[in-house]
Amino acid sequence: MDFIIRTPRVPTPGETLTVHSFDTGFGGKGANQAVACARLADSDIKVSMVGNLGDDGFGADYFEALKREGLDSKNVRSLKGEKTGISTIIVDDDGENRILFAPNANYAISPEESKDWELVPEEADVVVFQLEIPSRVVYHNVRQASKKGKHVIFNPAPAELLPEDIYQHIDTLVMNETESSILSHSKSGTPEDIAQHFLSKGIKDTVIITLGGDGLVYATKAGLKGRLAAKKVKVVDTTAAGDTFVGGYAVQRAKNVGKDFEYEKALGFATLAASITVQRRGAMDAIPKRDEL
Repeated sequence: MDFIIRTPRVPTPGETLTVHSFDTGFGGKGANQAVACARLADSDIKVSMVGNLGDDGFGADYFEALKREGLDSKNVRSLKGEKTGISTIIVDDDGENRILFAPNANYAISPEESKDWELVPEEADVVVFQLEIPSRVVYHNVRQASKKGKHVIFNPAPAELLPEDIYQHIDTLVMNETESSILSHSKSGTPEDIAQHFLSKGIKDTVIITLGGDGLVYATKAGLKGRLAAKKVKVVDTTAAGDTFVGGYAVQRAKNVGKDFEYEKALGFATLAASITVQRRGAMDAIPKRDEL
């Protein structure tokens, strides 16, 4: 669940500041990306969400929200005695956001490898991962999905250094500029250089680095590369822009399984969807439907 605070600016240490507004909403990177997939997909694409909720009121409300989106939620578990994960999102007058994440039920997974760790649906062709459940569980499932021939899309957020072997199990690595700097141990070099750096680590298909208002760069194992400009729009709130982009890209991948993939067409679709999201307030509420593009 998202607790969203809109403020003219971020307060300084020790300062009390009166803000513009406070709202609650459904969020979380995985759920935002799943909802983006569901809203942006063709009717023949099935979207399934995998994750944990608490057995509190937030969790009950969340199940109803997922049903309304037409998502398959049979792999979303309600955990007795746990609280649903929350994020506090602070949005300033420039539309920039700062997020504080309390995992709660997201992290309520066995500390030792077990059946509890097996999360990837067998029927999935494309699987999207983030890092809002324990990273060791994510890495296990990335490896399993890769071995089963699924297209693995990995969005390393919240960002952390990845095990060196994990790159060879990722088909598409998509991250923003900050995340790419953390993962590459470097704040120097052009985004194009950093994309090539990650390809050299073993990424199987594509590296995408989103640059906010400056668009994105991408590079592929096959040697394709380029830069796409962002849509020029009035930015209100960037909270779910990255999640919308990932969802838009994922449905293009799912739509083209077994076919030649048109990278710039897919990236343009995802960029257009994200450009609509940033013009709206909220996280999940801001994600557009396919007929709005």
